[in-house]
Amino acid sequence: MTDTPEPAAAPAAGPAIASLSFEAAMGELETIVRRLESGDVSLEESVALYERGHALRAHCEARLAAAQARIEQVSLGADGQPSGTAPFGEG
Repeated sequence: MTDTPEPAAAPAAGPAIASLSFEAAMGELETIVRRLESGDVSLEESVALYERGHALRAHCEARLAAAQARIEQVSLGADGQPSGTAPFGEG
């Protein structure tokens, strides 16, 4: 019989990060920041909240990068050059 390590506990309760919209992830991240800043959580819970917050931040950054890529793709013409539209505030 071999000893297998127990599975690690989830960092903090909450929905799967990959399924969250940008807005939902940001909302949860703001809640985590408020809880950590309050100082009313144990060290163990603080670490778990920090881990989930870190993952939420990475998720939000990925969502923003994907949105930026889509915007850049839309603003390029068929030849790969910027389309004839002027940037905001110009023209």
